[in-house]
Amino acid sequence: MHSLVFLCARRLLGHAPGARRALPVLPAELYPVLFRAAFLDGRALALRDLVGAWPFPLLSLPCLLGRCGHAPHRAQPAPHGARHAPHGAHRPSKLCVQAVISAVVAQLRQALEEPQQPGSDRQCHLRVLDMTGLQDDDTDRGPEGMSLWSGTVAVAKACLEVAKHQSDLQKRNSKRRKGPSGTSSAPQPVGVEIRADLFVNSTSYGVLRDALQATGSPMRLRCRDFHAEELPVAGIVALLECLAPGGVRRVDLRFNNLGLAGLCLVVPQLSRFPDLLSLKLPYSNVDVRRHAAGADAGFRRLATHLGKLRSLRELNLGSSRLSGKLRQLLRNLEAPLESLELAFCYLLPGDLAFLSQSLHAPALKKLDLSGHHLTESLLQPLRCLLENCSSLIHLDLMECQLTDSRLEALLPSLCRCSRLRCLGLFGNPLSTPGLKTLLRQTSVLQDLCLVVYPYPVDCYSRETPRPPSASAGIFEDTLDEERFTAVSAELCRMLVSSGRDNAVWTASLCRHGTLDYFTL
Repeated sequence: MHSLVFLCARRLLGHAPGARRALPVLPAELYPVLFRAAFLDGRALALRDLVGAWPFPLLSLPCLLGRCGHAPHRAQPAPHGARHAPHGAHRPSKLCVQAVISAVVAQLRQALEEPQQPGSDRQCHLRVLDMTGLQDDDTDRGPEGMSLWSGTVAVAKACLEVAKHQSDLQKRNSKRRKGPSGTSSAPQPVGVEIRADLFVNSTSYGVLRDALQATGSPMRLRCRDFHAEELPVAGIVALLECLAPGGVRRVDLRFNNLGLAGLCLVVPQLSRFPDLLSLKLPYSNVDVRRHAAGADAGFRRLATHLGKLRSLRELNLGSSRLSGKLRQLLRNLEAPLESLELAFCYLLPGDLAFLSQSLHAPALKKLDLSGHHLTESLLQPLRCLLENCSSLIHLDLMECQLTDSRLEALLPSLCRCSRLRCLGLFGNPLSTPGLKTLLRQTSVLQDLCLVVYPYPVDCYSRETPRPPSASAGIFEDTLDEERFTAVSAELCRMLVSSGRDNAVWTASLCRHGTLDYFTL
C-alpha cells in the first residue's frame, strides 16, 4: 500500500515535461519519494533528472527501495510509502540502474568541463552513490534485471569513462592554463564515491582492474562485498591489492582452484580489511590426503593468517577435505565465529569434538555440516555440538544419510537449539513416519518456521528406493506424485493442529535459499 504522497509523485512523473520544470522549485524532502516512484515505474529519463539535481550528499538506492535494514541517512529522508515495502521486495531493472549511473557520469563530465568555484550556487551536492545489495544472480531476475556481474561491469566502465574524460581535458588544457608550479590551476570537481558489491571473473577482470586503479578519477569505486570466480591466484591478489581497505565486509572466492598454496598467498592480503566479517572459500581444491612436501607448514601458515582477521565472524570452507585439520585451522581465531559452513569437508569425530568444546559453539548462528555420513561415530560428537549451540538459528544437515533411527537419536539434542528457525534435511533417506516424528518432536521449537525435508523413501515407486540428492538431481520419474501429495497434505494438517500453521515444511530447495549471515 502506497501513501498519498507517493501516488501524487507517480502522477507528477507521468507528465514528463511538467515534472522536469517542477524539480527546481520542489522541496528537497520530496526528492526521495519522486526517485522511488520513478525507479519502480521504470522512468529512466526522470531518474537522470533527479540524480542531476539531487539535493543530498548521499543517494542510497537500497534505502530508497526498501532493501536495507538500517534507517536512511539523516540528510536523506525516507520516502513516503517505503515503510510498507518488505525487505528486498523490489528487484532493480537494468534500465533504471544504468540511468542512475549515466546521470552521475554526466554530472561529473560537466563538472570537469565547467569547474565550480567555492560558494557557487551550482555546487554539486551528491558525494556518495550507494548501490550495495541491489544486484543478485537470482534465476527469477528475468532479462530486464541486472545481475551482480553486469552491475560490476557497468560501474567499472563508468569510472573509466570519467577518468578518460578527465585525462583528455587535462591534456587539452595543459598548454592553456598553467599555475605558478607549472601544473593546471583549474579547480578539480568534487568526486563522487560509488559503493557497490563487485563480482569478477576472467571476462570482467580487465575492466574492473583498470577501474580500481584509476585512483585520480573523480568517480571512485568502493567495494563492500567482493566476489571472484574462476580466476588465477595472481589475478585475485592483484584485485585485492587495488581495493580500498575500509568498508570491505565480505570476500567470496569460489571455484578458483586455489589449493592450499594459493590460499596461503590470498588470505594474507585480507588482513588489509579491518571490517572483514565474512570469508567464503568453497571449492578451493584443498585436500589433506595430498601429502605434498610442506603441507603441514602450509596449514600452519593459513591458520596464522586466519587468526589475523580480527573481525571475522563467518567462514565457509565447503567442499575442502579437512579431515583432522579443523582444530589447526581455527585455533588462532581470537573471536568466535557466528556462521560456519563445512559442507562435504570429510570431517572426523575429533573435528566435531573440537568444535563442540571451542569458543565458536555457543556463538554459532548458522552451521552447515551437509554431506557427512552421520554414522554413530559422528552422531555422538554432533549431539554434543548441538547441545552447546545455544544461539543456533540455521542448521543444514543435507545429504548426511540420516535414517529415521539416526534422526530420532539426534532429536533430543536438536531440540535443545531453542532459537532454531531453519532446518535443512533434504537428500536424507527418511520415511513418512520419520518426518511425522520430526514434526511432533520439534513442536517445542517455537521459532522453527522453515523445514526443507526430503522426499520420503516410501513415496518412490522403485522396489529399492533411491532418494534424490541436491548434487545428483531429483529423480521425478520414480516419485509417486499422488502419494507424495497426500503426505505433504498430512504434514500441513499436523502443523495446523499443533498451532504452527505459519511454519513452512517443504521438499523444494527453491524455498530453502541461503540465509545470509548479515540477515541472521
